[in-house]
Amino acid sequence: MEKAIKKSSLNVSENGLEKTVSNKRLEVLKTYKIYIGGQFPRTESGRFYQPENAAGKKLANVCLSSRKDFRDAVVSARGAVSGWSGRAAFNRSQILYRMAEMLEGRKAQFIDELIQQDSTKAKAEKEVNLAIDRLIYYSGWCDKFQQIFSAVNPVASSHFNFSVPEATGVVSIIAPQNDSLLGLVSVIAPVIAGGNACIVLASETKPLCAVTFAEVLNSSDLPGGVVNILTGKPAELASWFVDHMDVNATIYCENNSEVQQMIREKSATNLKRITFYDKINWYSDEGQSPYFIMDTQEIKTTWHPVENIASAGAGY
Repeated sequence: MEKAIKKSSLNVSENGLEKTVSNKRLEVLKTYKIYIGGQFPRTESGRFYQPENAAGKKLANVCLSSRKDFRDAVVSARGAVSGWSGRAAFNRSQILYRMAEMLEGRKAQFIDELIQQDSTKAKAEKEVNLAIDRLIYYSGWCDKFQQIFSAVNPVASSHFNFSVPEATGVVSIIAPQNDSLLGLVSVIAPVIAGGNACIVLASETKPLCAVTFAEVLNSSDLPGGVVNILTGKPAELASWFVDHMDVNATIYCENNSEVQQMIREKSATNLKRITFYDKINWYSDEGQSPYFIMDTQEIKTTWHPVENIASAGAGY
């Protein structure tokens, strides 16, 4: 009797008919929701998809974001950008460092998700460690890049002339599609280090770490709306990422020439700044640089009159 119970299935009789009942447990797939305005809503369309790994195993229920989701994310980012860019650079540095701390504390979960998405354990550990180090790298630059890239300009008139970097505003990002975590972190970190807010479309085929990273952001003192993460199909959403008139810059991390041409054409409607990161190895030293911060900065030049000290003291 005990041997019969331990079998994976039992034959039982019901109304004289025999049927097979399996005692194998069905796995409950996690629903990975999108991240907008510091909240985790489901897509307004109600659509979802189930990415699979190389072995054909379904990984999760993942939201298939719509144009409306993107528009909601832009509204959220626009509402957050002034407060974020107006913060002390040192405070932005503290928050990026806190992200690294929270990511360090959840390393095991990220490694497990990367392995589910066909990474080896060694490669997964390397990717998570690099992502942590990248956040720390940019946290160090938050209060330093303005000193490096600003200038006091020589002018012929009696003025001081200063040029300083200033956040562009709202940035839409189509993240690298071939990795789940490191590419995502590598494009988000310099954008927000410079005081911008962003909307990011994660990898379509490897989205797990992107949504889990949103959970890290949510517990890292980052104001809601500074980073918004969507999941779905670049083929469906790419044009909206460029078309929206309240987006100031677009970053595209793939080498699809047709999409790049579309971005060039549509960005002209409101003179968006566009950047292509299609040849960068995010696992190497070229994957981090203060120049990535400057890709989403505008240079603001200020004139200030030089007070005539002799005239000012003439009345004494």
